[in-house]
Amino acid sequence: MRFAFVLLRVEPGRLEEVANAVMEIDGVSEVHSITGPFDLLVKLYAAGYDDFGDLIPDRLQKVPGIRDTETMLAFRAFKTTG
Repeated sequence: MRFAFVLLRVEPGRLEEVANAVMEIDGVSEVHSITGPFDLLVKLYAAGYDDFGDLIPDRLQKVPGIRDTETMLAFRAFKTTG
């Protein structure tokens, strides 16, 4: 299993609506509101890195209210639980 983190900029006033819509996408495991230039941090899982090529542009980026995204692919997890 591979995972990625995607930072989202959201249209003003639509944070909760976007977060709820993103949580319904298969492969999304976590959605967090954050500080800084982005509004949400999304953790995604997929079988392989190629699958993110469909999941991110075809599903995630089409959620109404998302203005911009930045994707970071994770290669290795050093600690996966709190």
